[in-house]
Amino acid sequence: MRIGIDLGGTNIAAAFVDDSGSIIERISIRTNAQDGEKAVVDGLFSVCDSLIKKTQATPISIGIGVPGTVNAEKGEVVFTPNLPLSGVNIADYIQRKTKCPVRIGNDANCAALGEAIAGSAKGVQCAVMVTLGTGVGGGVIIGGKLHSGLSGAAGELGHMVIVSGGRECGCGRKGCWETYASATGLKRTAKEFAELNKDSMLYKLCGGDVRQIGGRTVFEAYHAGDEAARLVLEQYIKHLAAGIANIINILEPEVFCVGGGISNEWSSIEAQLNAAVDAEKYTRFSKGVQMTRIVRAELGNDAGIIGAAML
Repeated sequence: MRIGIDLGGTNIAAAFVDDSGSIIERISIRTNAQDGEKAVVDGLFSVCDSLIKKTQATPISIGIGVPGTVNAEKGEVVFTPNLPLSGVNIADYIQRKTKCPVRIGNDANCAALGEAIAGSAKGVQCAVMVTLGTGVGGGVIIGGKLHSGLSGAAGELGHMVIVSGGRECGCGRKGCWETYASATGLKRTAKEFAELNKDSMLYKLCGGDVRQIGGRTVFEAYHAGDEAARLVLEQYIKHLAAGIANIINILEPEVFCVGGGISNEWSSIEAQLNAAVDAEKYTRFSKGVQMTRIVRAELGNDAGIIGAAML
């Protein structure tokens, strides 16, 4: 068995995972990032130590998914914006403490690997996964293996530009897919529409304070038949589809997995999303050929843990 760890800004989630990708035992603790580097790395060791003591089993390896750029070969975190670990070799630290081989990877890449091993992309050779949350994370599987690129930074799909000169992104560019297709992007679009449609349910649900609008607000108003919410979702799906179509045109994966908080409303967006992607795919005129399947990711928060275990 292996230990997989999903290192988040709020929690460290870990589990023993068997060779088929099934979770055997799990644990979660607070990350305590506010207490600095040592608190975080000690937390990583703590979850490993607790799992080993609880199960009386020694892992053959430990994998850690990190929300940022990593140098997998060195085991070093290159940059992570929300944790005090930039420049820290966490693999070496955990390996010395546990006496087990340790490998690290980007958390979104780990989630993609998890879905490829035990989820919605199981058994395929080429797959792409995006997670639609605060940002847009991504991971690419080619030949059944995670594609991490020259320096380990491949798969930053949220940072391709889909609107030249568009919304400013945290990465420094303008018009990144993430600024439109993330949950944050959806909320931003909703706020813009609510300000212009103060007689809408979208505006009323936030009590006239557009800062209170969240993703759920949009879908609640949409399900109630609100026209402004319908237009917000229509624009959101258009931008989401543009990015997905770009990736399909470049890689043509067998499966394209969509995860993250937005995927919880899959039944509300699936048909429109497929239609919008189909209209932009290069292969839209092809007949009798296999097409990329766009599916909802199956593993939820476990994808990152399972993928990390399999690094």
